[in-house]
Amino acid sequence: MIALTEQERQILALVTPVAESLGMEIVRLRVQGGRRPQLQIMAERAGGAPTNVEDCARLSRAIAPMMDEADPITEAYTLEVSTPGIDRPLTREGDFGRWVGHAAKIELSRPIDGRRRFTGVIRGEDEDGAHIELDDETELVAHVHEMSRASLILTDELIDAARAAGTLPPQPDEDDLGDLEIDETDEDTDTNEETGDVT
Repeated sequence: MIALTEQERQILALVTPVAESLGMEIVRLRVQGGRRPQLQIMAERAGGAPTNVEDCARLSRAIAPMMDEADPITEAYTLEVSTPGIDRPLTREGDFGRWVGHAAKIELSRPIDGRRRFTGVIRGEDEDGAHIELDDETELVAHVHEMSRASLILTDELIDAARAAGTLPPQPDEDDLGDLEIDETDEDTDTNEETGDVT
């Protein structure tokens, strides 16, 4: 789920070694269409260590010349490198295990009993997949590769956890986080991202 299309997978293969050389990991990569395509790369320091704008800028500067040489996007495009944000996407095996006890929303690639979208609390992750306790107290068990989209839900508990881990992005008023907007849409966007260079 880090990359969805063949083009995205090709680009992921190109940029992953660059990210790893900088001690970073790619969380998600998307090429958004349009008159001028946008290459969106979401990355963080290895192991989920606190990541800042300068980390994104360094990765952007390292990726840009390599992309120009390989030319996987033939037309002119925009490159955007950002952090995952607080309500981060969950795209890799092990991501759910890092956030046990927090709420998440999941969309499956194939429906179960006619249903694709689920919301619940992460209870664990093992060889069977991520275990999600749903609102009706049933359990969803699914692997990341069976999902088309998954992300954490912004809650007070998640904000407190991000603050404790040192990964909370700077806020206008650290004493009042009640004004943080919670993204309740089903669009494939993420709030509270820090953006690096755009070329």
